[in-house]
Amino acid sequence: MDGTATIDAARAEVCSGLPAAARVQHVSYTDGRCVQVLHFGPYSDEPASLARMESLMEAEDLVPHGLHHEVYLSDPREEDPAKMRTILRQPVR
Repeated sequence: MDGTATIDAARAEVCSGLPAAARVQHVSYTDGRCVQVLHFGPYSDEPASLARMESLMEAEDLVPHGLHHEVYLSDPREEDPAKMRTILRQPVR
């Protein structure tokens, strides 16, 4: 099963129990140059990591080029927010 078919199957399986699943989509990125950070902790703390990235971009005279995105490294069932790991990535030019 390719990536899109896997996403479609997973969305159909959980859609009735999780309405937000209808928004899940399979997207391929070709980032090129980017700024990224490994965020440790809960998703609610991500704004502080994004602010650090923005400060670095400003200091290095980099301009955002496209949407920032996230790569989730932790099991979504992880119950301890301190163990969560997410790569935050912002394409730049």
